Amino acid sequence: MAAILILNGPNLNMLGKREPEIYGFETLDDIRAMCEDKASELGHTIDFRQSNHEGELIGWIQDARDSFDGIIINAAAYTHTSIGIHDALKLADKPVIEVHISDPETREEFRHISYVTPVAKEVIKGKGAKGYVLALEAFSTIL
Repeated sequence: MAAILILNGPNLNMLGKREPEIYGFETLDDIRAMCEDKASELGHTIDFRQSNHEGELIGWIQDARDSFDGIIINAAAYTHTSIGIHDALKLADKPVIEVHISDPETREEFRHISYVTPVAKEVIKGKGAKGYVLALEAFSTIL
C-alpha cells in the first residue's frame, strides 16, 4: 500500500464555477471523491489538499519527504511561476506526477512553461478530472 499526497494549487477550490468550458463542471470535492474511490480500489491511501498559498504548498511538499511514497500535484498557476515548488519537489526525493485538467500547451503562451515537469516522472494533461485517477493508476506502476 502506498501513501500518496495529492496537492492542488491556487483557484482549484473554484472548480465547477471557474471557466467550466475549460475545466469542466466537477468540483474539487468531486475530484477528491473520485481519488478516494480509486485509491481504495488500488490499495493506496491519499491525503488530498488544496491551497491558494505557495508557501503552504512548499511546506506540505517538504513534509512529504518523510510521510509519503509519492506526490500528485496540480500546481495550477504556480506551475508556470514557482521555482520554489520545483525545488521542494526535487528535495522531496519522491516520485511526482504532474496533473493538469486542461492542456496548458494549447492555451496562452505563458502557460507553456512548467517548473514542475523537470522533476515529474509523468505528466497527465488535458484529460479533465479523470487525470487525477490516471495519476493514481500510474503510481501502481511507478512505486
